[in-house]
Formats: sequence, structure tokens, C-alpha cells
Amino acid sequence: MPNLIAQGPKPEQRWRRQLLPGQTAVVGRAAGRWAVPWDDRISRQHAEISVACDKLTVRRIPTALNPIFFQGCQSDHFDLGVGEHFVIGSTRFQLVDEHVALTLDAPAPNAERTIAHEALQRLRFRDADSRIDALARLPELLAKATSDEGQAADFVATLLDGITAATFVALVEIVPASGEISIHQWDQRDAAGPPIQPSERLIRQAVHERASVIHVWRAADTAEASRFTQNEGADWAFCLPLHDNPSTAWVIYVAGTTADANGGLSPDRLQEEVKFVDLAARLLGNVRGIRRFEREQASLRQFISPVVIEAIADKDPEEVLQPRKTQVSVLFCDLRGFSRRSEQQAGDLMELLQRVSGALGLMTHEILGHGGVIGDFHGDAAMGFWGWPLDPGQAPLQACRAALRIRDAFVCASQHTGHPLADFRIGIGIASGLAVAGKIGTVDQVKVTVFGPVVNLASRLEDLTKTLRASILIDAATADSVRPVLSADEARLRRVARLRPPGLQTPVAVSELLPPADSFPEMPDEGIVAYERALDAF
Repeated sequence: MPNLIAQGPKPEQRWRRQLLPGQTAVVGRAAGRWAVPWDDRISRQHAEISVACDKLTVRRIPTALNPIFFQGCQSDHFDLGVGEHFVIGSTRFQLVDEHVALTLDAPAPNAERTIAHEALQRLRFRDADSRIDALARLPELLAKATSDEGQAADFVATLLDGITAATFVALVEIVPASGEISIHQWDQRDAAGPPIQPSERLIRQAVHERASVIHVWRAADTAEASRFTQNEGADWAFCLPLHDNPSTAWVIYVAGTTADANGGLSPDRLQEEVKFVDLAARLLGNVRGIRRFEREQASLRQFISPVVIEAIADKDPEEVLQPRKTQVSVLFCDLRGFSRRSEQQAGDLMELLQRVSGALGLMTHEILGHGGVIGDFHGDAAMGFWGWPLDPGQAPLQACRAALRIRDAFVCASQHTGHPLADFRIGIGIASGLAVAGKIGTVDQVKVTVFGPVVNLASRLEDLTKTLRASILIDAATADSVRPVLSADEARLRRVARLRPPGLQTPVAVSELLPPADSFPEMPDEGIVAYERALDAF
């Protein structure tokens, strides 16, 4: 894939961007990643570029104030081939091939030095202020990148700009499975110069020794060495590994020329460049590590509830997730009407799946939003629980509040014809008691869930909502816990019956959790009092 290089009148006014097939972008002074902020003769949005078949199509945007010059003439629309360039204002844009070939037949260096990280730490910069300024700007630059490729490109460009003696910088990976070398990002100061050929031997040596390695070819040897690892006149190269991920082999490769008054090299100055790159690489490693952690966190949130992730953030996960006995409140929520709808939509299961996923998403949103943990999915039902890994003191109250919000959401959906969830109803069962919660499963597969009789009871209560024609049923332990703290403006309780759920031996006092009277006038407070008096009399 080709790269576009923008070069302003000053060496530091420069960037290199990779172009993907089919990609379209806008170049201008305020064009995000493709911005050219140093040239006031370039409009905020000056040219639209797109890639097809290794050619770059350039089209001047009608609102752009200044012309685009291609092959010495003004042109508003043209195709740019590899090696060709166009000019806007004082900035030159050149299309170059990204391919870089490695060489195995590089001559042996006149001097070689391996520098451990500890030795680099002891080395002192002679111009520490400028080095610190450059390093201080790097984290912000890397953090602004929207992709790993953009981050790597900005990093390589920063090194090339910061090391004035460098003619070539590359970010290289040795693929663990095959041992092949892959050059992911690179840049060279002379875009029109001959292709660069980095030394494969130097790269593999740095990876093998896990240390910075310097190869030096003196000026007298340049004629022989000029066909590899650098542009004409370059006489050194060094390679150092990235330490952010031990499972991969990434290195930074830098080549260039640093001549002293006698035509040779300044070893101390060259080692300072190695230390500068080493510090910059560690900053890159930290930023990449943070980005990798954020991706892992985002991925984990699909499998593990946020409250669990927060609990293990600063503790040993094995210790936190270890199964333990605790008081929990378990909520089962099941869809009503699913079997009928699945039969009706047998010919369009994907559409049915989307609807069911939306219903389950609504359930899980409220469970997680009230500090619960998603324990499992059972077809068209979701199970959540409270009391682990946090203090179980508020578990019954949180479970009841989540249940009420789920009920309200489905009632609201039923009032809108055409809503994907309009013809679905729900039944919810909540039970509280002692259980084992944590990482439960086999040696082959585990999940974070809860285990014990209280889980079965919550499931049976959910099933009983069909028989008792109630939306939310709770057991006596849950009712006794929330009755003193739930105000009539938030919810009401109605003792329904004392019964033995199917499959269980112990009778249970069952109550219904109801919304406030103003939002559920079908059951006025007087009706609850009359029912409970009749129940006591019975």
C-alpha cells in the first residue's frame, strides 16, 4: 500500500500517512489526521484524495483558495502515481511505495556495541532540556492517535524529526509463529532517495539479546555499505527492542550518519541517540499498554459485570473470584410470549433473535445499572444476583428496584404499537438467602455465577408469576428486608399466599412487588388491605 508524504519548508514540518485501498480523505490545514497546519496557503479543507490500484486521485475542493500544481501546471483533478508529487503553497506531497526490503548480505560492521538498559540509564544527555521537551510532547501526541497504525506512524515521524542525524526509522516485528520480519511503519528523510534495506542480522541480534545493538560502518566503508541499511552517506544503524509486551518481538530500527571533525563517528553522541529512542520507546510501550488494557476492559465488560471488574481492578483476581458463601438476592426474569412468537416467526429467526436480544439487553441494563452481576442466560430468561462481590447489605433492595425498572420498561413498550417489544410480557422472581458465589465451573470452563437453593427458589417464583398472574413475586426473606425501607411512592408489597413451589419441599410465603398506586391504579391501596385481610382470615 502506498504512503503520502507531506513536506513543508522546514525539516520538522512533515508527516507520512498510509493510504488504504478505497480510502477517501481530505487534506487541509484543519483536516484532522491529514492536517497541514504549518502552511497558511492551504485552506482548511483543500483537496480530496482517494486510492485505487496504487494510484492516488486528487481533486481540488471548489472552496479552496489556492491552486494545486501537478507536473508544473495548475490542476484541479489528476491521478498521482508512485514517485510523483504535487504542491500546494509551500508544501510538497509525494506518493511513495511502502515496501522495504531486508538484506542478509550486509558487510560486517567495523564496530559493534551492545548496550543493556541499565547502562543507558546511567548515560547523561548533554542537551537534556531539548530531549526532555521532545519526550514530554510524545505522550500527548500518541494519545491523540485514533488507531494503532496512526500511533505507530506518529511515533516514527517524531523520532525521525527528533534525531537530526537519522535518515531512516522503522517499527519492526518478528512474527512469533513464523520468525518472519514484518516492517509495520517506517519513514526516511529523503523520500525521493533509493529504497532502504535494513540489516536483518542487526534486527535479529537485538531481538535475541533483548538489548540495544549498534553497528557502525566508517566513512571509508560507505561505498560498500551504501547498498543496504541507509541512504548514500549513512554509516551507522542501531536497533532496540520494545519491552511493552514480552510475548511479541518488536524493535525500533534507526539508521543515519553522525560524523565528527575527523570524518569518523562520535560514539558518545550515538549512544545518546540510543538512549533517547529507548526512553521514547518506553513511553510508546506505556501508551500501547494503556490502550491494550482499555480494549481488554471493554471486551471483559461483555462477559463480566462492571461491579466484578471494579472489584478485581486493584486486587488479586484469583482471591476475589474464589467461590465463597454469602447472603445474596437472586432475580430471574423471563419473557412471556416468546414460544408463540418463535413459532410464528420460524421463517425469520434472525429478526426474532434481534427482538429477544433487545429484550434481554433491557433486562441486563437494569440489573447492571443497579449494581448486580449477570449470572447466566437461560434461553429467553436472564438471571442476575446481588450480594457478591460487594457487601450484601443492600442486595434485596437493589434487586427489587431493578425488577421494578424492568417491569416499567416493558409496560412502556407495550403502549407503543410497532415497538419491537410491544407484544412481550415479563415475569420476575426474586429470592434472598445463603448461596455460593464466585468463579464456578470445571477445570475446562468456568463462569462467574451463583449456586444454591436460593437460585432454584427465585426460578420457581418466576414460573409462579404465570399461575398467580403477577409480574414480580418475591420470597419472605426479600419482603421482610425491603418492607421497612420501601416507601409507598417507590413500591408496594402485597402478601399473596403461603405455598409450596413445584419441585420444592418447604412452603414459602410469597409476596407481590407492585408499583406505586398512581402508576398502577388497577391495584389501589384499599384493594391490597382487603386482600391481605381475606388472606389472614383464610
